[in-house]
Amino acid sequence: MNMERFSSGRRILSRWLRILACILLIILITNRSQIQLSDLQDRIQPFISTLKFNFVGWTINAFSDKFSAASMGWQHILPAEETLSLVKEYASLQARLDQVEQQLTLYYSTPDEQKDQQQFAEIKKAYDALKAQQSLLEPVYESILTEQIRTVLKENQLTTGTQPVPPILFRETDLPYALIISPRDHIEQVVNISLLPDLPLTTFVDLEKTIEKQLQVSALVVPVGGIGTYPTMIMRTTNFNYTVEVIQHEWIHNYLTLFPLGLNYETTPELRTINETTASIAGKELGAFILNKYYPPQADPAPAQPQEQGATTPEVTPPVFDYRAEMHTTRVAVDALLAERKIDQAETYMENRRILFLENGYTIRRINQAYFAFYGAYADQPGGAAGDDPVGEAVRTLRKQKSTLAEFIKTIAWVDDYQKLLDLLNP
Repeated sequence: MNMERFSSGRRILSRWLRILACILLIILITNRSQIQLSDLQDRIQPFISTLKFNFVGWTINAFSDKFSAASMGWQHILPAEETLSLVKEYASLQARLDQVEQQLTLYYSTPDEQKDQQQFAEIKKAYDALKAQQSLLEPVYESILTEQIRTVLKENQLTTGTQPVPPILFRETDLPYALIISPRDHIEQVVNISLLPDLPLTTFVDLEKTIEKQLQVSALVVPVGGIGTYPTMIMRTTNFNYTVEVIQHEWIHNYLTLFPLGLNYETTPELRTINETTASIAGKELGAFILNKYYPPQADPAPAQPQEQGATTPEVTPPVFDYRAEMHTTRVAVDALLAERKIDQAETYMENRRILFLENGYTIRRINQAYFAFYGAYADQPGGAAGDDPVGEAVRTLRKQKSTLAEFIKTIAWVDDYQKLLDLLNP
């Protein structure tokens, strides 16, 4: 290939990426500004003024790194077998880095008189070496994964020509936490504010208590797996299957921002649920597609085969704790209590249920109205925190009615109220 033409092509691509990024940022920032103006939001500001995440600074740094990586064109230079090996190497590196970070956390939590300075120096040296190695591999890894995702989107008819719109841009990073606010007398997400990553748990607990006492609302700080900024923010994790799913999930959010469904994300609770459920369904389907195409060993294993005839089985099988069924039961009961204005009883019930989950191996820090307001919007599967909310079921039904994922996405993208979704189900 003529290197001058190749270099020129990269410059043109980089220029168009900048233009598209600016357009999308204007849309996203405008849309965000419309949903942030509320009396409750203003009243919360004094409690979080030093805790808010700086999206502008993060976005500028992310774009700078992304354009530098794009100019290298790694995915076109490395042979296919080397790209797969490098992605696996990056995942392995992240696992080792997590282990060393745990050692550092343990060291910092050890009383001063018990700390071993030589041990700390060795751990810190290993940490710095792994971080340096990760910094070198990260742009190559993300470029390779971006190209693989672009190919899968094209094969699933979710591109314009050969390119996704918007272009795929993501960054694995330490994610901010989300402060979720719901009224106490019913379940509804009325505020979602991003807070700094790596804040201590005591800060979350104190913040929730203060806001709830001062404003008489339900508050909860939750971790998130990704954020649909541009570039999208993806949680660092050793779970590669989850990573590719979340990248697709957040790209769908950005895609929908160009249509009525995405533009009206916060207009009503129903539209938020439609949006999140759509992104969850698509993220899982596209994630599985990538794993099966490029990383077969990473794909979910086949279901267990039926036991051979004549094999012995235990006479008594202990009952299995069904997390989704129990969470569904909890949400339905809470909705009923709140409908009867029994707020205190509902909150006591939620705490008792939290203890039940804990006793069965599920560590949930708090279950309250804000918990259900946040997690209830992800209704790609029946049951769970959505309770009997019919919105998620309507989205799942529409997906079943469409023969392809592309047909489903391109149909639901034009929905701007819940009734329009119902009309699609019953034309």
